[in-house]
Amino acid sequence: MTDASLPLAHPPARPAATRSDPVLDRLKGLHPKVIDLSLDRVHRLLAALDHPERKLPPVVHVAGTNGKGSTVAFLRAILEAAGYRVHVYTSPHLVRFHERIRLGGHQGGRLIDDDHLATLLEECEIANAGNPITFFEVTTVAAFLAFSRMPADVVLLETGLGGRLDATNVVAKPAVTAITRISYDHRQFLGDSLLEIGSEKAGIFKPGVPVVLAPQPEADALRALKLRANAIAAPIQSWSVQERPDGFRFESARRQLDLPMPGLAGVHQITNAGVAIACLDHLPLAVDDEAVRKGLATVEWPGRLQRLTRGPLAESLPPGWELWLDGGHNDSAGEVLARQAVDWSRGQPGNGRSEDSPALPLFVIYGMLSSKDPFEFLGPLAPFTHSLRAVAIPGEEASFTSEESCETAKLCGIRDHAAADSVDTALADLVANRPGPARVLICGSLYLAGTVLAENG
Repeated sequence: MTDASLPLAHPPARPAATRSDPVLDRLKGLHPKVIDLSLDRVHRLLAALDHPERKLPPVVHVAGTNGKGSTVAFLRAILEAAGYRVHVYTSPHLVRFHERIRLGGHQGGRLIDDDHLATLLEECEIANAGNPITFFEVTTVAAFLAFSRMPADVVLLETGLGGRLDATNVVAKPAVTAITRISYDHRQFLGDSLLEIGSEKAGIFKPGVPVVLAPQPEADALRALKLRANAIAAPIQSWSVQERPDGFRFESARRQLDLPMPGLAGVHQITNAGVAIACLDHLPLAVDDEAVRKGLATVEWPGRLQRLTRGPLAESLPPGWELWLDGGHNDSAGEVLARQAVDWSRGQPGNGRSEDSPALPLFVIYGMLSSKDPFEFLGPLAPFTHSLRAVAIPGEEASFTSEESCETAKLCGIRDHAAADSVDTALADLVANRPGPARVLICGSLYLAGTVLAENG
């Protein structure tokens, strides 16, 4: 569900300049392409730095199209609830690059501080000696360097794009690998079929290393994963989740748990939580049931069906209005949001909780990168959309214009649609044309989500 390997453009409300900013800017100029899938450059730089990827604690390596970040967030929350020190690498960031690297400590994890980040990046820059290397590759090496030098109990490693040739795919023997739901995304790099995309994602599997698979609605995706796992004798683990009125049940060979619904909104998060819990069975760490429950309750993952209740944007709405934010941008994300819209229309919160959720009309503020398929995303959501305001993503040349997004809305059957100059003006227009409360969902891109979080900060 992420614009994964692409460095997120700084939003208009850019944070104050820091020491790492000029280094990050220089690193973006080391390769003429943003994406150039290969492991050769990464291996070369890791060798020049004495192979930090070989000096890590047990690694959980997570790939997939949708739900990677949420799965990693569940793992981190559960493992930290159990008292473990957890290093985390994710991408992209929403507001600042520092979000990508989280260092485990005795008092819980923290984002890498700016001086530490700048020092690591400069070290990588010197070791690279001006050779071509992409931004994602060199910054991934910096994360490995950070993790190798600070003691921790586990590393959670999220792929950027694909798997086989992803810069994170250099750990020879992780403790466990996991694949979340596979869908269509980054076709220009991964292939046009789910069989091809699944094969690329399955490239993170290692001989003899346990594999945890999320349920795959598409048979071709599952077939690709099983073919690769069987070919290299990577054992696929058996587990299941079942939704219940008051939560869900998780079952595997080692655990049978009745659990409350996850703290992240959306019924789809049951599956992501299940992948995370299944991974725990294959770590050399003891995690009791209470830590699982606490982690599910305390998990945080911004920009994924996140309700905004504070900040200038949220506080500009009249009483009774709700403001939600989601960074999904492909067909699966559209389906997830459509299911959430159905729950909302029934007066249900959509996350398994029993409290009432008002059945408000759904207003959508939408912006998307031109590299994505807007119809695959917006089509499922269109029948539930009362009104739509289209925006261009600030600072992104690769964004659809607001007029182009309006045309998509029209073709998807959304009658009330209009272009807006910004999220602020879109909100104001929706409020001005609605006499009573409504629910507003800002969606279409993690780039747009990052801009909104910065502006609402």
